[in-house]
Amino acid sequence: MPYVNIKITNEGVTKAQKQELIAGATKLLVDVLGKNPATTIVIIDEVGTDNWGIAGEQVTELRKKQ
Repeated sequence: MPYVNIKITNEGVTKAQKQELIAGATKLLVDVLGKNPATTIVIIDEVGTDNWGIAGEQVTELRKKQ
C-alpha cells in the first residue's frame, strides 16, 4: 500500500490542481513500480507560509521581497 505525502504552501492551490497532483502521483506509482491504484494513498498537506522556511527565512518574508 503506497503512501505519498505532498507538502505545499497554502498559497491558493485549487481543488482541480490538487486533483491533478493526486492523479499524477498515483499514475507515477502505477507506471514506475506497478502499484495498484486502488491501494495507493495520496495526502496533500497545506502549510502556512509562516511555518515554512527556506534558507533561514519564513516563506512569508521571502514572498514580500519578490
